[in-house]
Amino acid sequence: MKVEEGIVAVETAPKRRLSLVFIALVIGLGLGFWGGRQVADYGDRLDYAQLDEVYKVLDANYDGEIDTAKLIDGAKKGMVAGLEDPYTQYFSRIDAQEFNEDLEGEFTGVGIELNNKDGNLIIVDVLDNTPAEQAGLKAGDAILKVDETDVAAWASEEAVKIIRGEADTKVRLTIARDAAVQEFDITRSKINNPSVKYQVKDGVGILSVLRFGETDTARLAKYAAEEFVKQKVRGVVLDLRGNGGGYVSAAVDLASLWIDKGQVITTEKVGQITSDSELAVGGNILKGYQTVVLIDGGSASASEIVAGALKDYNLAVIVGSQSFGKGSVQTMQPLRNGDQLKITIARWYTPNDNNIDNAGISPDETVEFDSEAYKNGVDNQLNKALELLKK
Repeated sequence: MKVEEGIVAVETAPKRRLSLVFIALVIGLGLGFWGGRQVADYGDRLDYAQLDEVYKVLDANYDGEIDTAKLIDGAKKGMVAGLEDPYTQYFSRIDAQEFNEDLEGEFTGVGIELNNKDGNLIIVDVLDNTPAEQAGLKAGDAILKVDETDVAAWASEEAVKIIRGEADTKVRLTIARDAAVQEFDITRSKINNPSVKYQVKDGVGILSVLRFGETDTARLAKYAAEEFVKQKVRGVVLDLRGNGGGYVSAAVDLASLWIDKGQVITTEKVGQITSDSELAVGGNILKGYQTVVLIDGGSASASEIVAGALKDYNLAVIVGSQSFGKGSVQTMQPLRNGDQLKITIARWYTPNDNNIDNAGISPDETVEFDSEAYKNGVDNQLNKALELLKK
């Protein structure tokens, strides 16, 4: 498939569909955003003279240095922002690399997952066998500083950028824990965070899928499913809580562990016209097992594709809280300079022809997460799933 935009013509790899929620890039330059909005208003005809006029006024009047490369970069990002689609984004080469690394669970850092909660930057998970775990960081710790920078109120995605760095370099994190302030000097390293984890508990297989990566999700999920069969589990919990999505192909592979070969898992439409259908690929070794799918407000896109398909085919009971509600599909388009565009190309629909954009998937059993109980080691949503599988 060839896409021509302005003077750029690029070849794209078909079927590398993305369905996920990631924090949008900060656009930054107000000029770029304004220029993008104005250019977008022209539809098929781009009036480049308007941008040239803005540049000439700046060049004649601006009191300061003008970096034309940054202006061009801002204008490109502004053009994309003018679509007002949070999932269509302009990625610089570095941003694209970080995006792909996040999706595949490989990055250089200390091994923590962050969220900004009530104005505080909180560690929500410490990954196993990472510098953060070895240093003694814990879920629930609040990060106050990164080196000498006060980040307590920062958005998590901004803090991540300065916590990460080259392998074998050090970073100092100032942490608040139980009213005490502590400092941790941590050496960054290459982190490999598998997208799938599994365990067998009380005769139930628990399959936790953290994201839908292109390289490891299908393989690891299949391996876990085979282990469940070998151990003769009486049921399966598929935990998709907090999973913001990933590659559609990985979602298809996961759903195919339950769904008959050739059945529709999701349909993609452009407007009301069907552009593609993703079918189960076979190997449904978990069909017939009682299954509970756990979802929450962080379950989005590819997670909703899987949950929606299993729900529509009555192959699972959905437990938890309302999912995020993202019903669009993106693809990555490389540009000549090494940057990339992530572009919304279609809307996806469940087998029963439902698009859940902005609505989400409703659980069959609504169980709101009890964060206080979780601090004491009790996962009330998982316990509900295990309770249902005893019946």
